[in-house]
Amino acid sequence: MAPSEIGSITNVAAGFSVSKVKITGGEPLLRSDIVDIVGKIAHTPGIKEISMTTNASKLAKTANKLKKAGLKRVNVTLPALSPELYREITGGNIEEAISGIRAAVKAGLHPVKLNMVVIRGVNYGEVDGMIEFARREGVTLQLIELEPLNVPRKYYRKHFVSLTEIEEKLKKKASRVDVRRYMQNRQIYHLPGVNVELVRPIENSEFCFHCTRIRLTSDGKLKPCLMRNDNAVDILKPLKNGAGDKIIMKLFLEAVNRREPYYKPRKKQMA
Repeated sequence: MAPSEIGSITNVAAGFSVSKVKITGGEPLLRSDIVDIVGKIAHTPGIKEISMTTNASKLAKTANKLKKAGLKRVNVTLPALSPELYREITGGNIEEAISGIRAAVKAGLHPVKLNMVVIRGVNYGEVDGMIEFARREGVTLQLIELEPLNVPRKYYRKHFVSLTEIEEKLKKKASRVDVRRYMQNRQIYHLPGVNVELVRPIENSEFCFHCTRIRLTSDGKLKPCLMRNDNAVDILKPLKNGAGDKIIMKLFLEAVNRREPYYKPRKKQMA
């Protein structure tokens, strides 16, 4: 999609009271026109917040430009601080990621959040160091439980670790605990100088019940459910063929009408 097409689609979404847009990937910063894309979205009437998820490897060079274009906050995927382990997991350079994180903070993007998927036998031992790093850099840490999505079942069984183990330690150090009611009751632990947020798997009816998001894929399809690929609505092809806002609006409504909870509450069996 061209930046102008993304802008047109965002304009229609804003007409349905969509006010927040998150740019994800893949890696968004691989697009040479990412600043233009952010600008198109930011200048759409009704859009109040634009955020981005990135590995931050190219953020040091673009943080200021993105901030000026309208980006408000950023989530950085950071699985480890050890240079060797980081390279083993991502194939990248940890120094580039750290430079990007610091550039984001300096540019005024707020909050800057670090996303760390906790994996037993891989990076579990880095959790304490990551908390200290977040405190030192003035960012928020999100500890994420490994999900059985896009990973082999054998790998999941071997490396899954419940965040409950970490949560017990956080409770002892926290001055208070907040709950994000509309984010699957996500808990935020306020430690001295740093906030740590726990993100548990989405495989539950609570997540589905509160989901109000609609996703636009990189090939221009509206995706009403993160967990499904069989109910997407192609919006880019009609747009390229000259469809006006009224047609695009109908396609949005069609996508929303296809929404249904992927994880439904289980009915209690009668005794």
